[in-house]
Amino acid sequence: MADRYLHLTGTAPGRFLTRRLGLPQPVPLRRWSPATPTLDGPSLHLTAGASALGEALGPVLAATGPVVTTAAERPAAVVVDATGITTAAGLGAVHAALHPVVRSLATGGRIVVLGSPPSPDDHHQAAAQQALEGFVRSLGKEIGRGATAQLLRIPPGAAAGAESTLRFLLSPRSAYVSGQVIELTDTAPDPVADWAAPLSGRTALVTGAARGIGASVASVLARDGAQVICLDVPQAQEDLVRTADRLGARALPLDITADDAAERIAAAAPEGLDVLVHNAGVTRDRRLANMPAERWAQVIDVNLDSVLRTTDALLKAGAVNRGGRIVATASIAGIAGNNGQTNYAASKAGIIGLVRSLAPRAAADHGVTVNAVAPGFIETKMTAAVPLFIREAGRRMNSLSQGGLPVDVAETTAWLAQPASTAVNGQVVRVCGQSLLGA
Repeated sequence: MADRYLHLTGTAPGRFLTRRLGLPQPVPLRRWSPATPTLDGPSLHLTAGASALGEALGPVLAATGPVVTTAAERPAAVVVDATGITTAAGLGAVHAALHPVVRSLATGGRIVVLGSPPSPDDHHQAAAQQALEGFVRSLGKEIGRGATAQLLRIPPGAAAGAESTLRFLLSPRSAYVSGQVIELTDTAPDPVADWAAPLSGRTALVTGAARGIGASVASVLARDGAQVICLDVPQAQEDLVRTADRLGARALPLDITADDAAERIAAAAPEGLDVLVHNAGVTRDRRLANMPAERWAQVIDVNLDSVLRTTDALLKAGAVNRGGRIVATASIAGIAGNNGQTNYAASKAGIIGLVRSLAPRAAADHGVTVNAVAPGFIETKMTAAVPLFIREAGRRMNSLSQGGLPVDVAETTAWLAQPASTAVNGQVVRVCGQSLLGA
């Protein structure tokens, strides 16, 4: 559905009026397209104090695009290496690095602060590094003009594992991701032969792929070279086949809650899955006092229990190949809660619990990473049906003052699915424009 307010603020009278009234002034976001695959301009690389990454960071940053280390009139991105900060006093170096340049950041620019994981053995280092989270989340709410800010924690000696994440964060693909904290492991990345098609030769299955976010995820994975299997309920078969045909993919009409769902998925991918995206979900909204047991049970079964059952069965059967990726769809509702959605919020919070618990064991036992995306207000047919004033509040209550698009969730999923994203494990990445609630 068209965002008329966003269009209005793009006109001279609209800018004047909203400025005088103190209303949000969203900037149209620049997303990835073949014509705009990168940000316009260089990344400014600054160091706050000493670096814990040493010279290994330079080549990784250079792979993301042009980098300068002194000054740029309008940098497209600013990367601040704060990995070596170990004291409260040392945080002054972050201020000293960013204070002179933050106003010069280009419209729609990126700020990425690099930190180290807080140490369980050094509370001074842990305090200083945790302070960066509050700093980045606040900065994301200040900078405006469609710009974003993130904190990326990199273990010492693990700079190579950051390349896929920096490529994502320093590109138009991350347009609706802001205020996020991503912590990498020290696992070495799998190689990528062609960054234009990083999923080439890999098989991906997307549930709930007939339309909306699922169809967009399938489309982006196919664009990135994957052979995609699109799964949805038999009742959506017409849309499912249409989506699959458009992508040169395979359609698998299947109720993900069926007892034999995992067996049928494994049979559809005899060579094994490299990417498994759990996107299927339903809502049956009603306040708890008015919610019958069947509405509760259906949401839990589809959104959470089916994910647990099929994931367990596919991993046990070896149907997810080593080096594989599992990406589940959570929600900002599972983080902040939502009126009338106790069932939905419980199911999506459950997805977060699944990811945090399973990720280290899946990596150790199966060589598979497990992550989640948590969408906020995304422009879909479902949100188009929301009453006007609630819809407008949902669009504006984030740092970018607008709703996201299904492709924003898809781009984030595709980054997590890349072979080079081995070091990204157990993360829940919010695709919400930095929602002012729960983010």
